[in-house]
Formats: sequence, structure tokens, C-alpha cells
Amino acid sequence: MTLFLLFIAVVIIICILATRLSYKFGVPTLLIFILLGMIFGSDGIFKISFDDFVIIENICTFALIYIMFYGGFCLNFNTAKPVLVKATIMSTLGVILTCGFVGLFCYGILKTSLLEGMLIGAVVASTDAASVFSILRMKRLNLKEGIAPLLEMESGSNDPTAYMLTVIILTLLSGKTTNIFMLILSQVLLGGLCGVVIGFLARNFLDRIRLNEVGLKSIFVAALALLAYALPSVMNGNGFLSVYLFGIILGNSKLKKKTSLIHFFDSISHMMQILLFFLLGLLCFPLQLIDIIAPAILIALFLTFVARPLTVFICLTPFKVPLKQQLFISWCGLRGAASIVFAIMTVVSPAYTNNDIFHIVFLVALLSITFQGTLLPLMAKWFDVEDNRNDTMKTFNDYTNDSSFELVKIYLDKNHPWINQTLGTIITPTDMLVVTIIRDNQMILPKGSTRIMYQDILIMCAPSYEGNDIYLDEICIEQSHHWIGATLAKINPANKFLVVFIKRNNEILIPNGKTKIKQDDILVICKKEYLGFVDNN
Repeated sequence: MTLFLLFIAVVIIICILATRLSYKFGVPTLLIFILLGMIFGSDGIFKISFDDFVIIENICTFALIYIMFYGGFCLNFNTAKPVLVKATIMSTLGVILTCGFVGLFCYGILKTSLLEGMLIGAVVASTDAASVFSILRMKRLNLKEGIAPLLEMESGSNDPTAYMLTVIILTLLSGKTTNIFMLILSQVLLGGLCGVVIGFLARNFLDRIRLNEVGLKSIFVAALALLAYALPSVMNGNGFLSVYLFGIILGNSKLKKKTSLIHFFDSISHMMQILLFFLLGLLCFPLQLIDIIAPAILIALFLTFVARPLTVFICLTPFKVPLKQQLFISWCGLRGAASIVFAIMTVVSPAYTNNDIFHIVFLVALLSITFQGTLLPLMAKWFDVEDNRNDTMKTFNDYTNDSSFELVKIYLDKNHPWINQTLGTIITPTDMLVVTIIRDNQMILPKGSTRIMYQDILIMCAPSYEGNDIYLDEICIEQSHHWIGATLAKINPANKFLVVFIKRNNEILIPNGKTKIKQDDILVICKKEYLGFVDNN
């Protein structure tokens, strides 16, 4: 047991340290994990023999649950709303078309049976969000408006469709008599219903449970993610669809201590990615890749240069998406974890297949991550889709930028050293500002000469965007906004909210009532009810 724990510790440390290579040479991080698994595997240096596909399927499914949950949790739905229809079509019709194109290619060129060709098509039909966005984050690629959220939503939501197609084709291959229509209906309805119901229940009651320990809240949400997957699965529903929807709903809800959830599941997601990709590399037998290298390369080439572009053109041309953007989106169709996990399903399934689908799909995913992933920044420049005015990181709910702050409440009791001092004389950290004083249920605009009194509540602005129980909202002043030219006093005569600061030309302004609003300003506001006092108006 001790040696086993030592092995796990060494592998994790090596995987994390190896990520430095990806930053230095531009190699996708996930590729590093796969290669390390292959090095430790039976045909590698350390000769660890491991071929229990049943155990691996269970472990990989568990890992994929949290990867998909966090993908949904990080999706900023407000950013994704404008591309919702396009992304939905890409993640449903797009997956079906890809499956069909690859299936016909395998049937016509590689001479597989039609169903087996369709099975290969279903397994490789989904794109991998982790692969794409690990590169976008690492390279800080800022893409033109709408591209990043489209890729995030498509790659995050197409796994359930690919899973459903895989289950259907495996059922047909096994010779079982089943109602395909009812199978699809149960997959979609039960998966969607469970995800939405659990998501809204968690959103409405999570803070009311009042778990005192932050860690307990994170563990509770982790258990809910398992519930969101398992509950529809036992009823023949789509668990992956459920857990993804659950993640979207929870991630776009205003929760107390949300930052702690982001940090927790960010760590869990990274851990699951290391575990999943390392095990997949460990499960691979490189010597067996020799026998399937030709069909795998042909499938990878067809998928990259024919099936994926054709699918994108069919799905996005009606929306008048520019050709260069379509070509870039086509290139971003990386295959990764989900495809390999679904390939493992084919191995443990009683359905008979004539081809080594696992190693075929494994090599296809390896080629995709290596070449498509490595060339992704170059393709962004080639197709002219970069735009530094759009921060790709804002696609995610876990995004915080360097100029972000939190609000801190300070209650002044009778022994506080600041009592009877002016704001100009008290000593505070240089990066903290008093933005308002609450006194006798009234907000007082602070000045240097303002004297602090007993029972005052000071609201201070400090680095790091989200507070414990105080929420900040951003209002972007676009060209046609009716506030342009107006003063803060005019737009907020009843003091319904507090303008904490204004972002203007990459600077932070602490405003007063006479401050005029300009186009392209970003007002960071806090609603009055979040400040903890009763509005008598």
C-alpha cells in the first residue's frame, strides 16, 4: 500500500511539473499527461501492465462527471446567450452529422460494417472543451466576439449527444430489441429534467442550509454533482446532460462563498484531468498502435479536413457567420477525454466489434491534441480571429482580472481606535478605500474631513472581486445607453445602489455625485440590500 501511495504521489508531482514544458514549448498540457501514462505503461519504460477496462471505465466516468460539471459551472451564461441557438445546433445536429460523415467514410473506405462505422463516428463526434480552453487560457488568446462562448458551449454540451448516439448504436450492435425513439426520449427528458430540477433546488436552498464550514459546502456541491449524474442514469436518462445543466445553473447563480467553490472545483477538475489522461495513456499499448495506425490517421485526416468543416458550414452558414470564423471553429474541434472514455465503453460492451476501436480513437485523439492543439494559436492569427478588445477569459465564471475588488464591512464598536478620528487621519492599507459610511440607516459620502463615530459601518473597497456576502454587478455603458452624460446623483436619486467605482480607459475612478458618465464606462455597483441595512423608502 505504501509503495502504491508513493507511486501516486510521484506521478501527480511529475504531471504538475511537466505542465511547465507545455508553457515553454506550447505543447497542450493534456498531451503531457497522456505521454506520461504511456511511459509508465506496459510498453513504456516502467512496464506497468494494466488492462482492466471495466475498472478504468468506472474511474474515467467518475472523472468525466466533474470535468463536465465544472465546464458547465464555469460557463458565463450571459456571455453565451447570444450564441445559444448556434451552440445548441452545433452540439446536437453537428454531432449527428459528424457521426454520419465519419460512419460513411469508415463504411465506404475502411470497409467496416455500417453500424461499426457509425459507432466510430459517434465516439469521435464530440469535441473536448478541456483541450481547447487549456490552450486558450495558456496562450491568453482573445478571440472575436462570440467565438469563445460558442466553442465553450458547443464543446461542453456535445458530450451528452455523443454519449446517447454511442449507447444507441451499441444497443443495435448487441442485437437487443428496443424502441429507439423511447430511448432517445428518456435520455433527453430525464437527463434534462433532473439536471434542471437539482440545479434550481441547489440554487434556492444551498445558502439557506447555512453550512458553517466552507469545505462542507464544497463537499455538499460535489455530492450534488454525483446525484445529478446518477439519478437520471439509473432511470435510463442521460447523466452527462444532467450534470452539465446542473453546473450551468449553479455556476450562474449568486451564491455566498462562491469563490471558494470555484477554487475547490478548479482543483478537482485539474486533478480529474490528470487522473483521466494519465490512466488513458497507461491503458494504451503502443505496440498495438502499429496495427491500426493507417486507419486512425485516415480517420483523423477525414475528421479534421472534411467532416468537421462540412458540419460547421452546414450548421453556421444560415447564421451568416464569416467564412474565416467558420474555418477557425472547424480547427478547434479537438478530440479528447470524452471520445476515449466512450471508446472504453465499446470495449466493455457485450456488442461485438471487428476493430480495435479503443486504440483507433486513442490515436485519433492523440493526433488531434498534438497537431490541432499545437497549431491553434497560429490558426487564430491565420484566420484573423484575434481581437484584444474581447477578453476570452470573461467567457468563464471563474474569471477575475487584476483590477477586481471586494467590499469589506467594518463595524465600529465603542472600543475601536478609529472612533472620533477623521478619514484623513486614520491609517489604512494603501490598497483599501472607504467608499461609504452607513450611519443611522443613511449612506454618507466619505471625505477626508468626515469624522468616524461609534456604531458607524464602514464599507471599504479591497483587492479581489467578490466578497463573502456582498455582490458586485457591472453595468457597461454602451453607445446608446441613456445614462451617458448624466451625473451619478441624477441616475440614482433614491440611493437604491452604490457606485463603488468606475472603470474608464483602464483606470479605476472613485466617483462622487457630480461624476458624469461617459460612453464605454463600466460601473461597478452594489445594490443597497446587499449592504445589510433596511430601506425605509
